[in-house]
Amino acid sequence: MNVLSVVSEVYPLIKTGGLADVAGALPAALAEYGIHSLTVIPGYRKVMAATPDRTEIAVLADVLGFEARIFLCKASGLDLLIVDVPALFDREGGPYQDASGAPFEDNWLRFAVFSLAGARIATGEIAGIEPQLLHVHDWQTALAPVYLRYRLGSALPTVLTLHNIAFQGQYAFAIASELGLPASAFTIDGLEYYGDVGYLKGGIMTADAITTVSPTYAREILARPLGMGLEGVLQKRRNDLYGIVNGIDLDIWSPEQDALLPAPYGLDSLDRRAQNRAALLDRVGLPDLGGPLFAVLTRLAWQKGSDLIEPVADEIFAAGGQIIICGEGDASIEKKLIALAGRHPDKVAIHVGYNETMAHLIMGGTDVLLQPSRFEPCGLTQLYAMRYGAIPLAARTGGLSETIIDANDAALARDVATGFQFYPVNAESLRHAIFMVSEFFRDQQTWQRLQRQAMTADFSWSRSAAQYCQLFEALHDHHLRASKIA
Repeated sequence: MNVLSVVSEVYPLIKTGGLADVAGALPAALAEYGIHSLTVIPGYRKVMAATPDRTEIAVLADVLGFEARIFLCKASGLDLLIVDVPALFDREGGPYQDASGAPFEDNWLRFAVFSLAGARIATGEIAGIEPQLLHVHDWQTALAPVYLRYRLGSALPTVLTLHNIAFQGQYAFAIASELGLPASAFTIDGLEYYGDVGYLKGGIMTADAITTVSPTYAREILARPLGMGLEGVLQKRRNDLYGIVNGIDLDIWSPEQDALLPAPYGLDSLDRRAQNRAALLDRVGLPDLGGPLFAVLTRLAWQKGSDLIEPVADEIFAAGGQIIICGEGDASIEKKLIALAGRHPDKVAIHVGYNETMAHLIMGGTDVLLQPSRFEPCGLTQLYAMRYGAIPLAARTGGLSETIIDANDAALARDVATGFQFYPVNAESLRHAIFMVSEFFRDQQTWQRLQRQAMTADFSWSRSAAQYCQLFEALHDHHLRASKIA
């Protein structure tokens, strides 16, 4: 079975978050079940620079007025198609924002063009590429199934995966005439969304199946507040909504083989984590005070609960602990955390931005990964942390509740606990959880048992890929039967 995956970012070529990690790891996992994935990505400047051996295989004319050159290449084990439209993607900055961090004003056009190009490729416009299913991700590519149905007249099965429903691609209705779609696409059963055009809403209404990245999140988004205004739309499609927990790439995230760690280690050599701790503290300029080392590795945003870090810092200090923060995002949150580090230079360090080496060093050297998200579709950071024996302390929401077994009395008695959870998501509840974690940390024998349990939890892609495979095959079989009837 051939699947065309149209996605706005893919690791290791271009990454802003977990979407890229999933897009980069899922194809290899699906291959074990006989599914070949061809991944379509935009020709960002960074992507073009990283793929010098690409081969031009086609030119798509008049993609909403643009010419798209299509390149084929293989990179990091991925089979890739690159949609090169320099006027839209050859820019300074990231995939969605300019160098100053402001969203590109023409994102609505950039990803409409990209989605239409992906849809045209899916229909077999390029010789030799004939997928049996189209898989799209988040708002940036949610228009692809819309174009298939309303413009190209294709019944090719489509799956839309929601990695984070908070980002929806909602634009003023004035752009409708520029999207190359008939008026019938802009009804309440299509793209019309509170008087605007909703890319994600259109994809939800049009795709044959919708998946989210955990079963809990699939339930949460059916109601307020986590439905983010789309709960009614999702209720209409609830029979086609599936929750499949993300996995992680065990080759990239392996404490035994991690070349980014000064001291790789395994279950029987946890003592080597001390070398990584020392290297981490040295990198951020903190002394080792001997207490629990807490780390935050996330987007600094309200969703991630990053605003709760400063109010609970005193509880961490009271336990002799220290805090390392790595991330960027909301300017007001960044400012408060920078000020916190300024007031406590021996206890708090902050690195504004994301750095892959730093991320691995945090996993290999910190004691506790702090993840107080107000909502979290799945979360990958806690999976990496557990794999490395960095115990997660996380809010009980979405995929965090699915993947972490709280260290309550029952779980401890059965030797299955892998982390700590707290609820409700507020400073008082988090302070209490920090106190509990600090008490556990004092008993190093129990703490190491907890680390080993976390490290042996299975978060490979195998089981998740099997669920995707089952869904893809069911949609493909239904499509074949419908085609025969027609």
